[in-house]
Amino acid sequence: MQNPARAVRPSGDQRKDQRKERKVKSSTDQTPPSTHRATNKSVLLKLASLLILLLQPMMSSQQLKNLWQLLLVLLKLCLTFAGPLQPLNGTECTARGPASYIVVFTGHWSPQAFPKQYPLFRPPAQWSKLIAVSHNRHFRLWEEGAKASEGVQNFAEVGVTVELMKSAKEARRRRAVGTMYRTAGIPNGIGHSSTELLMLPRNSLLSLMVKIIPSPDWFVGVDSLNLCEGSHWKQDVTIDLQPYDAGTDSGFTFSSPNFPSSPPENISKITSQMPNHPANSFYYPRLKNLPPIASIKIIRQSRSLHRQVPMSNHILPNSIGPHRFSVTPLDCEVSLWSSWGLCLGPCSKGGVRHRTRYILLRPANAGDPCPELEEQAECVPHSCMKRQ
Repeated sequence: MQNPARAVRPSGDQRKDQRKERKVKSSTDQTPPSTHRATNKSVLLKLASLLILLLQPMMSSQQLKNLWQLLLVLLKLCLTFAGPLQPLNGTECTARGPASYIVVFTGHWSPQAFPKQYPLFRPPAQWSKLIAVSHNRHFRLWEEGAKASEGVQNFAEVGVTVELMKSAKEARRRRAVGTMYRTAGIPNGIGHSSTELLMLPRNSLLSLMVKIIPSPDWFVGVDSLNLCEGSHWKQDVTIDLQPYDAGTDSGFTFSSPNFPSSPPENISKITSQMPNHPANSFYYPRLKNLPPIASIKIIRQSRSLHRQVPMSNHILPNSIGPHRFSVTPLDCEVSLWSSWGLCLGPCSKGGVRHRTRYILLRPANAGDPCPELEEQAECVPHSCMKRQ
């Protein structure tokens, strides 16, 4: 009985020829865009001709001619605007692969830098969890000068992330959002938290938010930071953060009661003189700019095969204080004078009258001291008490 026939293994030269054939075939399969456009034009012309044949029994020759000219114009417009999508303002990332980053959030909210109405209890100064989203130009987590979404409002007012995450997940279905990240909150005004990000070229923008606790609707954040420059990922980025007002609550102080804005205002940056009201917790008229209340440092990590950086989501020890920022002087604030009291002593002959005022805000960090709280003056006839 003879053995069944075995498959003959090709020789070395035959294998080289087969690889060349596969290479030629793969190169011919990669059709250039011009060929695709020509194919699209041919298909559209066939569809237009079919439409003319279907409408021919119902239209006159002149009407068919006009329709054909209209279809040709529409065909030219379609082919003109159907080219490949061009980058918008150079924001498209052409990097070959993803990039891994460590994001460190640092709070600098101290009574030395921000002495006015600094919250010490119920609750003390602290930071909420950090919400970060990688995305492309078709998504915005928040935007200065625009109305706050329902998710931004809920997060800025009470720290709830449900609606914010819901909108990001819906955008992820449209491939506008890559990944969402959260870190633990920081129980003090000064502290650190960090997490690792994995950025993809199609979602090279980063947005994040952290709520200021306590506050009416104030937060710090980054809007659409591009970590990619052309074909290269940035190595490290450091950004000093300033407070923002979500525009949905009209409270002036950290512990203001709920006072909804009607109608809601746009998201705006809080400065040392805006809102321009002495009751505002960030109102420091002597300062040109507020010191940074927080900062973000983004550092690219090398992800080699021999050393994999584990995913992290933790609070770092409070070993680094905001020593690089000078203390903010806080001037004393007093009330208006009360009305003059009645005269004491003989009227117009050595009698005096008094008025007082009280301290609204005590000075701190070498700010201007409080002025006199009591004043006296000689009596005038109209302020004298008449004897019965």
